[in-house]
Amino acid sequence: MRRKLAVFVSIILVLILTFTGCGGSGGGADSGSDTIKIGWIGSLTGDQAVWGKCESQTLQMLIDQKNEEGGILGKQIELIPYDTRGDANEAVNAVKRLVSQDKVVAILGPNASGQALAISAALESAKVADIATVATNPKVTVDDEGNVKPYNYRICFIDPYQGAVCAGYAADKLGYTKAAILYDVASDYSQGFSQFFEETFEAKGGTIVAKEGFKTGDVDFRPQLSKIKAAEPEVILMPYYYKEVALSANQARELGIEATLMGGDGWPSDQLMEMAGDAIEGSYLVNHLDFNDPEVKPLQDAYDEKYGSVLELNGYMVNDAFLLLTAAIEKANTTTDSDAISKALCEVEVKGVTGNIKISPETHNPDGKEAAIVKIENKNYVFQEKYGVN
Repeated sequence: MRRKLAVFVSIILVLILTFTGCGGSGGGADSGSDTIKIGWIGSLTGDQAVWGKCESQTLQMLIDQKNEEGGILGKQIELIPYDTRGDANEAVNAVKRLVSQDKVVAILGPNASGQALAISAALESAKVADIATVATNPKVTVDDEGNVKPYNYRICFIDPYQGAVCAGYAADKLGYTKAAILYDVASDYSQGFSQFFEETFEAKGGTIVAKEGFKTGDVDFRPQLSKIKAAEPEVILMPYYYKEVALSANQARELGIEATLMGGDGWPSDQLMEMAGDAIEGSYLVNHLDFNDPEVKPLQDAYDEKYGSVLELNGYMVNDAFLLLTAAIEKANTTTDSDAISKALCEVEVKGVTGNIKISPETHNPDGKEAAIVKIENKNYVFQEKYGVN
């Protein structure tokens, strides 16, 4: 009886190994599948949904175009998107589903630093790479000890660079010596941007005359702005997203504040123009590209034709992330080995709409990307110049 039981158990174990042990490397991509599964995570609901929707739609459009051309290495591409609702815990849950249930070989997104920071452990456990689009906090790709995170990559420049560029332009190009900062204390992005703006501005001889904080979701900024007004700054840094930018800019003007406003890549959106109106006229911001560059027009036109709307910043960023991932898959010559694809991300270089993309193996950031300085004039984002700091 015991012998029969042992034989039966052995048969069951063989069957289990047969049906569960044939997945691909890393994240467990199905080697017998006719498609390459790519994941995407981002905000499709909440305040950042305008960017997440554009990013996911652009990616689907690019995948459809690539599939019409024959796909990658002879296989069609399947996009599996998840809504993070702007929440770090939701981002972690989405990544876990993508690597264990959906068997993706790589993930694109998110655009927010808080979400990108949270998913590192899940990526490393599955050995699946993620390419963040507009997550600019330094710790997204490098830990507190300075070690590169093996499966976290990004397509954008980082907050130290963005903050330094903003401060350098304010001091060197605009000639300002007195600055104030209004920032979101609950945002990794806003905190990092503020820190490096402050350090660079002071290093150039400027003075931070006021620094005030608020929390995500606040709608009344008058107490902080009143203190800022009393300090008489020439420029006010507002390193946060378009909704709060519109509210705080309008309230600043209502209080009689005439200082120039400055921000970063959290600003660009048609929603900002509609909500802020004249309050942001004459403001400057650091962006990843010139929206009016003739080289980006084909992408803009394709998006408008397919979706009937204006391409947001995230669409440009995910375009370059997808180009990089495609090149890495082709370089690794595999559609199933997620670990090999991850390593290949540092071995390829692509020309994107935001510049040439070459990922540094030491930081997993793109090397040598210059920032675009943009001024808001007549409710348009008007490119001023490419500007960088050493």
